[in-house]
Amino acid sequence: MAIHIYNSLSRQKEELVSLKPKEIKMYVCGPTVYDEPHIGHARSAYIFDVIRRYLVYKGYKVKFVRNVTDVDDKIIDKAKKELPGEDLNSAFKKVAEKYLNSYHQALTSLGIGVDQDKISEPKASEYIPKMIKFIQGLIGKGAAYAQGGDVYFDITKAKGYGKLSNQSLEKMESGARVAPNENKRNPLDFALWKTAKENEPSWDSPWGKGRPGWHIECSVMSSDILGDQFDIHGGGIDLIFPHHENEIAQSEAAGEKFAKYWIHHGLLTINGQKMAKSLGNFITVQGFLDKYKNPDLLKLLFLSTHYSHPVDYTEEKIQEARQSLERISILLERIASRKLKAASKAVKEIDEIKNKFIGVMDDDFNTPQALACVFELVNLVNKNIDNDEFVSSGKSLLLELAGILGLRLEKSQGELAAEEKALINRRNAAKKERNFTEADKLRKELEALGIILEDTKDGTSWRRKL
Repeated sequence: MAIHIYNSLSRQKEELVSLKPKEIKMYVCGPTVYDEPHIGHARSAYIFDVIRRYLVYKGYKVKFVRNVTDVDDKIIDKAKKELPGEDLNSAFKKVAEKYLNSYHQALTSLGIGVDQDKISEPKASEYIPKMIKFIQGLIGKGAAYAQGGDVYFDITKAKGYGKLSNQSLEKMESGARVAPNENKRNPLDFALWKTAKENEPSWDSPWGKGRPGWHIECSVMSSDILGDQFDIHGGGIDLIFPHHENEIAQSEAAGEKFAKYWIHHGLLTINGQKMAKSLGNFITVQGFLDKYKNPDLLKLLFLSTHYSHPVDYTEEKIQEARQSLERISILLERIASRKLKAASKAVKEIDEIKNKFIGVMDDDFNTPQALACVFELVNLVNKNIDNDEFVSSGKSLLLELAGILGLRLEKSQGELAAEEKALINRRNAAKKERNFTEADKLRKELEALGIILEDTKDGTSWRRKL
């Protein structure tokens, strides 16, 4: 069955037909590294990781590129605050490296791969010479102009400008303004190269010392690594205009075909509000993990909403995710306590759930429906827990689907502390003596310690509360 995705460029769902059979070239806008990564960054990285995983599962060879913006006003401003008095040419590099390391650590903690054999991660600072060459090409084609040490893209040379954001040129021009320090001819013209400010990081160029504008880096890096046309370009919905619109304009003006499909994800809010430090609702990835420990809780929240829609983070939703994860954990504990024989034949009901999962993921990566398939599988296996064929096949599929969705599920329960072990032994003895009042009292003491007991026909098993 073919995969269909919603293409932001055509504003309709289309069959995914790769430029080369069974190969996908994919470029995703990554982080600007000036602060600790927050859970909004996590959602973006996770969404595209799931998409990448599913494409690989479907047999595609995926070349995945996620850029890093390490040259930016925000990084320079942060360097001034964190390293006052230090030369900005070295300070901004230290700040960028610090927060890129934080970003990598966050992704590793969440189980979202940063393996270089799977992901290419170019940095803007490494591409300055190629950006200069790209800009020179645009000037040569009459699509850009130098003025006062700056270089601007001439928006009148962009065919169909506004086609991604679905805006008319006239409407955009009516709302645009030219700042006093800008040398552009048209309010919508955008900077490809910015003249250096005093004491700020800069590079030599034909137009004097300066640094690149924001939009140019993605056009240069994507074309250098993936070629002048590639399959998928992704990012947040907030990047459609002006960033992605400007990418298209400058890339097509340079003679490139650029991206065939555009995928945009919705943004994250906290209790219905935009996340901001000033509102006191800023949640870093590390802050979430310090509080909840298990990254699957955040992933389940993200999976429960289609990637194209906004997702609202609330404590209630995290508790719902905890309950859902516990359902899976309890089933895996029940399975682990049994000596299973490997399934010797296919189980029709299990295969039907697998096919349903593939069907909904083929339909624009519909993770809420895919998640429903996972819990349909959990219910089915629980109902047939005494059937080895069901349980063996069910566990195998559960772990297969979890792998596609980037869920860990199986995690070490760790060793019991001496106090915990003693309480379990006392509880087992009380139960054997039919002293159920004492047994219930000891069970509650264990629950207070985060140990959940489950009595089965094969004995009593334990697990740690999520």
